[in-house]
Amino acid sequence: MGIGDDAVEVRAQGWRTLAALHGLIETALERSLGEAASLSVVEYTVLDALDRQDGWHMRMQQLARAAALSPSATTRLVNRLEDRGLLTRILCADDRRGIYTELTPAGRELYERARPIHDAALERVLEDAAAQPELAPVVEALHGVALPALAAG
Repeated sequence: MGIGDDAVEVRAQGWRTLAALHGLIETALERSLGEAASLSVVEYTVLDALDRQDGWHMRMQQLARAAALSPSATTRLVNRLEDRGLLTRILCADDRRGIYTELTPAGRELYERARPIHDAALERVLEDAAAQPELAPVVEALHGVALPALAAG
């Protein structure tokens, strides 16, 4: 194996480790949010993105980016959340093609109830992962990214 092959293998191993950690996190969050708040991770992600708008709304395409979904998957998800009374759509006054989405009071209440559940599950799974030698460096890197962001924000 040449030097270039070694570098590729190191990156591939890093990607596999990151994917393993992501899988652990997603499984823990799905279970916790589903049991306690009847939300999936992606539904929580949408509520979280909308809550972070501080009372403002988001265009559907912004929401799609925030949730890492295709436009059609975003539309289906928004339909489901709207049917549950958790968010509403608003037509853009100056662009008839534009649609905004925002939380309803019920959506904000559910988000506020779900957030500590999400945060506790995330903390728990990261703590468990940090105890696994193969995952510990990725958890440490995540903390390294989060701390400067918290200090700045």
